[in-house]
Amino acid sequence: MGVGYVSRMRSAPARTVAIATALDVCCVLAFVVIGRDAHGHGESLSGIWQTAWPFLAGLVIGLAAARAWRRPQALWPTGVGAWVGAAGAGMVIRVLAGQGTAAAFIAVTFAFLGLFILGWRLLPAAGRAVRPAGRRSSQRG
Repeated sequence: MGVGYVSRMRSAPARTVAIATALDVCCVLAFVVIGRDAHGHGESLSGIWQTAWPFLAGLVIGLAAARAWRRPQALWPTGVGAWVGAAGAGMVIRVLAGQGTAAAFIAVTFAFLGLFILGWRLLPAAGRAVRPAGRRSSQRG
């Protein structure tokens, strides 16, 4: 292994990785809590856990596959990996665990988690894009 290879393997700061992971977990938990509430299943911790764990496990798989510790805030590959892991692998795990699925549920899962997991990663870039060119954060008047 050459020095160039090792330098490409650097990780993002641990705090950045932790915050990004926490935001992804919050997206999954928001999906679960909103869904359980919409279907009248209540918000007991055990019920939330039973619904959430397959999607959280899928999220871990997606983050690991995307090597999220390298660029945790990146849309590609981290955001897409987190989204596909949480929604796709999570749905497979849910089926293997004997929990139900339906076509509409799969579509809503991919749409919601895509909007939120990818969405929070797009917000900083969108903010930079709409900032007026002549006005920078260091030029406050």
